[in-house]
Amino acid sequence: MRIGVIGSGQVGQTLAQGLKKHGYETRIASRSPEKLAGFAASSGIQAGTPADVAAWAEAVVLAVKGDAADAALREAGAANVNGKLVIDTTNPIAHEPPEDGVLRFFTSPNDSLMERLQAAFPDVHFVKAFNSVGSALMVNPSFGGGKPTMFYCGNDAGAKALVAKIIDQLGWEGADMGTAKAARALEPLCQLWCIPGFRDNAWTNHAFRLMKR
Repeated sequence: MRIGVIGSGQVGQTLAQGLKKHGYETRIASRSPEKLAGFAASSGIQAGTPADVAAWAEAVVLAVKGDAADAALREAGAANVNGKLVIDTTNPIAHEPPEDGVLRFFTSPNDSLMERLQAAFPDVHFVKAFNSVGSALMVNPSFGGGKPTMFYCGNDAGAKALVAKIIDQLGWEGADMGTAKAARALEPLCQLWCIPGFRDNAWTNHAFRLMKR
């Protein structure tokens, strides 16, 4: 499968390299592809514009700041993402600073960024995933006592099946939380995960795990 990553930051670069490592044809997109020249040279992952990468890809990873997510998809072009899986890693983080280590969101408790994106791009198969952990742990994390849990959700069963496979390949135990409305619960996991980072500068030693009996 050809997977295009929209987003030139650490999350996008990490997932692009992880997907390539696990056998996917991967390209990465930026509005200014030239700033990815060093990454492209060292990783062997071709860089291009959002529209070019989205048109080439069979599935897309959206790895941009939450307040830029809608614009990034519009730059990629609706015609280039319609009918395709888009793995939505974004979170609705506001510009205001955290309060006592708690990030502020620009969405409400009964709303989510992914639902807004789904409404704006109804023909895209969005699946929320990889939004509840830092980039350093996204690919094949190592924890004692078993795999950590990657929660995901979305409206399309086929798209979720593809994401479940990717989650497993990247070293996680997937947990399907249902439709896009579950993003209202999944996106705040970012707030919870970040608290130890802001309070104790602990950014690489924790992830979530769903315990069952």
